[in-house]
Amino acid sequence: MKKKIITLTVALLFCMTFLLSGCSSQTSQTAPSKITITDTLGRQVEINGVAKKVVAIGPGALRLCCYFNNPDIFTGIEQMEIDSPTGRPYLYANPTLTTLPVIGPGGPNNAPDPEKLLAVKPDVIFTTYAADKAAADNLQSKTGIPVIALSYGKTSTFDPQVNASLMLIGKIIGMDKRAQELVGLMDGFKADLDTRTKDIAQDKKPSAYVGGLGMKGTHGIESTQGNYSLFNAVHAKNVVDETGKTGSLMIDKEQLIKWNPDKIFVDGAGYPSVLEDYKKNTQFYETLSAVKNGQLYSILPYNFYTTNIDTAIADAYYIGKILYPEQFKDVDPAKKADEIYKLLLGKEIYTQMAKDFGGFKQVVLK
Repeated sequence: MKKKIITLTVALLFCMTFLLSGCSSQTSQTAPSKITITDTLGRQVEINGVAKKVVAIGPGALRLCCYFNNPDIFTGIEQMEIDSPTGRPYLYANPTLTTLPVIGPGGPNNAPDPEKLLAVKPDVIFTTYAADKAAADNLQSKTGIPVIALSYGKTSTFDPQVNASLMLIGKIIGMDKRAQELVGLMDGFKADLDTRTKDIAQDKKPSAYVGGLGMKGTHGIESTQGNYSLFNAVHAKNVVDETGKTGSLMIDKEQLIKWNPDKIFVDGAGYPSVLEDYKKNTQFYETLSAVKNGQLYSILPYNFYTTNIDTAIADAYYIGKILYPEQFKDVDPAKKADEIYKLLLGKEIYTQMAKDFGGFKQVVLK
């Protein structure tokens, strides 16, 4: 009898050992392992599992990472972000980021600082500095830290490269679900704006112009854009498109008189320059129908260390509301802005932006 009990016990112990061994083997197979991704420059980069700590360098890199609403992942910040937080909703939403160790000067013309990056020990470096594979590879070689290139593409707002960058960040920091949610939000806003405006007949659209746009600094009414992404989002009739030019440009003010657009939008950051010019050249402005008819409107500035996508989308809804009141009758621009900020950054930021730049409003030059 005793012999049978001993034999049974040994058998049970063997089975338990086998099962535990199997469980251990299964656990090791599902444990986080190396991740290989292809960044926006087409580089294949290997990472040792999910990144717990990161830095984001270059124009707009920190902003994209902030959309994941997980500020604890950052180990450092560029000096430029600390020196110029005004107009950047991602820093309004995450003010403690400006207390992090400085990892370099920042700015579009300053190279990354490998020593300062190494000092904060990130698992990954996200960058928009790298213009080519060689630049990204060089930084990775100097630091020994995986470098992931991100991009805003050509238009920034609703650009496929932004979505691709968000998906990259999500995979690397283990927040794929949030990345998919962000891409869905971007695509949803784009589709909504398109649906509201795509069927409006061209002869039913007022002509429009946007001035005072930021372009390596603030400028007056002459600073505009051809193929302007926010006008494109609502199928606006942009008078500047007659030039055939794309992107930022400075026009001759006499040309604006010739175009004489029905409605003019002014970037909030450029508005002080416009107002100063108005005091010197009042007759020029009073010649414009939009000024005489009270059709001059202020939009929020969004070009700070490249595009604040959240603000740009909010601007697009306001522009749509002004150009096509009937199609946007259900939209309160201020509330819509806060909805966008809350969805992307977790906080309602419109009040602060309006305090700094005047908000969405009809402008009377005087």
